[in-house]
Amino acid sequence: MPSWIPPVRLSRLTKRQANRTTPLVDLRQHYEAISAGFGKIPSDISVEPAQLGQIRGEWVRVADTKPPRILLYLHGGGFVAGSPEGHRPLVARLCRAAEAAAFSLDYRLGPEFPFPAGLRDAVDSYRILIGKGISPESIVIVGDGAGGGLAFSTIMAIRNAGMPMPAACAAMSPWADLTLSGWSMLQHRESDSVLSWDILFVSARHYLNGANPGDPYASPALGNLRDFPPIMVHAGSLELLRDDAARLGELAAQAGVPVSVEVYDGQHHLFQGGSTSDAKVSLGRIGQFIRGRTPEHQAATSLSKNPKTVKRRG
Repeated sequence: MPSWIPPVRLSRLTKRQANRTTPLVDLRQHYEAISAGFGKIPSDISVEPAQLGQIRGEWVRVADTKPPRILLYLHGGGFVAGSPEGHRPLVARLCRAAEAAAFSLDYRLGPEFPFPAGLRDAVDSYRILIGKGISPESIVIVGDGAGGGLAFSTIMAIRNAGMPMPAACAAMSPWADLTLSGWSMLQHRESDSVLSWDILFVSARHYLNGANPGDPYASPALGNLRDFPPIMVHAGSLELLRDDAARLGELAAQAGVPVSVEVYDGQHHLFQGGSTSDAKVSLGRIGQFIRGRTPEHQAATSLSKNPKTVKRRG
């Protein structure tokens, strides 16, 4: 099955044009071109703008259902771009696969709001959810790309703060090492048609604003995953971030955390955004994982009544 490749041709920025002086506007356009290929929203999905405290986002729900599980979704975009709106089709398909509702978080981005602003938004959103009566056992933190790495950083901060842990964590093509030290960064510099070392370097520079890229809250692949909930990570075999996924799996195994890392042969960064058979298998697998780690029923809460408040390959 041919790999899905996001329509990055819509971007003025190409891999070979990118360098350390690439303008922020071109960088953001490149990430937006990736999400432009996610397709349409399924017809059985409802979307409603909302806030958790001062943090904006949107609720994405499968119509006519009252799911017992909540996804706190963190979108990708290199920590400098992306939005709940741009990722809506992908989040909607995942909601349907997981039989869940999602709060897709509009967390703050660099360079206007550098590290750790986005991390604080994610942790505060989780705190507000459980403060409104949502059981932590019904919440799964999910993300893609930069949002996938942020999901791990968020759970790390939740753990270190002594807060109740969520039911699970799932990530698609997570960017979890801002030092860019993975071997796949070199090995796949030609095969990755979506990202380049320079694109990631400039994104990290804007996001970190002088902070240490080796800080585990910025690069959770350099931290530890002790006491984490069960984890599922999916990546493509051709992408620069393949080793980020593998290293998260190794850390989880070292910590005795249940983990499944699936690398899909011949696939690119965030291939789940397309309509290939592997994309459907991956989302189905993640949905099954989420359903298996969360209860089928939970007591009604004020939040649920009022939306505003594989196969292994390679």
